[in-house]
Amino acid sequence: MKAFSAYMHEWLYGENGYYTKFRTIGKEGDFYTAVSSSMFFGGAIAKRLIAVIEEGFLPRDTMVVEIGAHQGYLLADIVQFVYTLKPDLLQTLRFAIVEPQAENREAQKKYFHEAFGGAVSLEVYEDLSELHEESAFVVANEIFDAFSCELVKEDQMLYANEDHTFVFDKQDDFTKNIVQKYGLQKGEVARGYEAFAEAMAAAFGCYEFVTFDYGDLEPRPDFSIRIYYKHQTIPFFALTDFVKDEAEKPKDLTLAELCCQSDITYDVHFNHLIDAYKASGAVLHQYKTQLATLVNFGIIELLDMLRQNADEKTYLAELNRAKMLIDPTFMGERFKGVIFRKGNT
Repeated sequence: MKAFSAYMHEWLYGENGYYTKFRTIGKEGDFYTAVSSSMFFGGAIAKRLIAVIEEGFLPRDTMVVEIGAHQGYLLADIVQFVYTLKPDLLQTLRFAIVEPQAENREAQKKYFHEAFGGAVSLEVYEDLSELHEESAFVVANEIFDAFSCELVKEDQMLYANEDHTFVFDKQDDFTKNIVQKYGLQKGEVARGYEAFAEAMAAAFGCYEFVTFDYGDLEPRPDFSIRIYYKHQTIPFFALTDFVKDEAEKPKDLTLAELCCQSDITYDVHFNHLIDAYKASGAVLHQYKTQLATLVNFGIIELLDMLRQNADEKTYLAELNRAKMLIDPTFMGERFKGVIFRKGNT
């Protein structure tokens, strides 16, 4: 038997894991993200980057880093909007991606070359440990929901067998400490937040880290673990022997077939994430809904600029895409925008 976190890590990042191969995101993939919904997601973040530099928190020659960039669309959108809003910054800013998967790194370099030729250089790193920068503006979209987790129920945690069967048994010390600290009775305990926050603190003397993900400050008292497959949302436990009623199980789908071929994810417990960053020396600068965050960053002003400079058909098409980001019934309320800061140049 192995802990569920090891089972999930193998599913996503093992030799044949879901994220070890380049995956299509959007209509032809298994799920949508804010990046695949609208380029104005990157535009709003670019506007935030410019504001942070003009505020004086980061210098004009700071490194702009995306972590877990998939094909590089988000960072490319940020570059494009910096060019539109403050083109002189492209002469001083550096752009980098941290991406552990080799196939994704090659796709990112190819996309940047196709988009910008030699006008914008892209630095690509496999791990945060390769970076030692005085300052950085760091951005990540939906990475923490892909950290391996333990599934806990009262004083037990889930273990997996090789045949995709499961049993609850004794909690290890790390899981027990998190359960006791936050009073968890049932749900997920993420692994790796603390190490990731420490790695970021070691990589950058001063940084602002902007990240978006779905979840809440307090976890709901139930399991949120689920599988995304061809835009179907499948509760993980519905595919296990814990559900006895066959009528409640998805037809023609098994864990053996879905393992490594679909995304597995869960809601982020933001208080746990925030405490991990505070322990690394960072401070929480902002925690808001994605709607409030993007409005605060200036997405409405960007859309108004488009309205004034584009034809109505183009404007309405982009407006409809951007609405997905801030619509309370879609991404606007369920997703959260969090900003951490460390140091001050």
